[in-house]
Amino acid sequence: MAGVITRAAALPRAPIRLWRLARKLVRSTPGRLVGMAAGLVVLAIIVGVVTWSGVQAKGDDVQDLATSAEPLSVAAQDIYRALQDADATASSAFLAGGIEPAATRQQYLADIAQATSALTLEAGTQAAPGALETLSSQLPIYAGLVETARANNRQGFPVGAAYLREASGLMRAKLLPAAEQLYRAENARFTQEQDAATSFPIGQIVLLLITVGLLFAAQWYLVGATNRLVNTGLVVASTAAVIGLLWTAAAMTAVTLHLDSARKDGSDQVAVLVQARFAAVQARADETLTLVVRGNGQSYQTDYLTAANRLGGRDGSQGLLGQARAMATDPSVQTALDDAIRAQQAWMTVHRRIRDADDAGQYNQAVQSSIGASASSSGTLFADLDRNLVSALDTARTAFNRQASAADSALILLRPGLIVIAVLIGVASGWGIWQRFREYW
Repeated sequence: MAGVITRAAALPRAPIRLWRLARKLVRSTPGRLVGMAAGLVVLAIIVGVVTWSGVQAKGDDVQDLATSAEPLSVAAQDIYRALQDADATASSAFLAGGIEPAATRQQYLADIAQATSALTLEAGTQAAPGALETLSSQLPIYAGLVETARANNRQGFPVGAAYLREASGLMRAKLLPAAEQLYRAENARFTQEQDAATSFPIGQIVLLLITVGLLFAAQWYLVGATNRLVNTGLVVASTAAVIGLLWTAAAMTAVTLHLDSARKDGSDQVAVLVQARFAAVQARADETLTLVVRGNGQSYQTDYLTAANRLGGRDGSQGLLGQARAMATDPSVQTALDDAIRAQQAWMTVHRRIRDADDAGQYNQAVQSSIGASASSSGTLFADLDRNLVSALDTARTAFNRQASAADSALILLRPGLIVIAVLIGVASGWGIWQRFREYW
């Protein structure tokens, strides 16, 4: 019985012996070298995985910004602008009486087609599903009311004006608020993705700094343990880590600078220019509807003054036009906005003549000044204003896309480069320490 107890008591001693052996190995120089090599190899793997995935995510953010968020934001703008212009064009066509000019009819149809096409593009998003549903269901109703108003107007029936007012009321009560909700949702998504793409990856830089520090610490330890001043493998690994650190910092800084430029020279200006187009077409719609209702358009005139003041104020240096001009950095944008301001000021002058003629009972003269083909009609001046705003918008969007493309290009070589650097760190570290470890055999 006593012998059995002795053997049972001896069983736990085996793990203890292993523990003591492990402690002895860890305290020895060869054991520490093995642990150091294993740690640096694991660190190299972590560096490769973390930095590559971080750069890949950054690249995806930049590409999504340019290929998804920005086009969807533009589509939402197009929906709002096309609906506004359809409303203004329908009113202008009504003023013509009888069979409206072919160009006016084609413009209205083009606006409806553009809104429908942009809605199709937005259909796959979840930015504002309620707004999309409202737009999809109410746009056919609006178009039907306009067609009814058009049919009655061509036959000279006064009820046509009532149908047009109903159509415009539907546009302002349901369609435009839904389009604005969609635009705001897409613009918020765009801004969020732009902020995410512009953010600097502090975590990756810190990890690379830690890697550089540990590699230098390993070399310092080997100097004391082996009396060797230089370890070729660790020098190569440290150099690779420093290159990875500087390359990543430079590339990410380039991305940030390009996207900041894209915001300053592109998206920030686009946001103001889009609002200027919205205000301009709103003013145009209110101007024409004031004439359509013949003597009952005070509310539309009030809305016109509000939109016109928001657009450019008294002299064009205020409002959205003044803000856009102050933000413009490209000479072509500055020139386009100068021309837009001149057109807006001339339009306001003509509008005052329209109101004077209408208030004096000279309705036909007022209508002619509004929808006439002369260079001094408000319709022509509005078209000049809008054309210059579109020119400025196109230039700003081109600047945004150019800078976004440059930001993505800064990451192309960094993705595979970081993998090569991580492999080099792991292999060179292991090889360098192996050279010292084999001396103890």
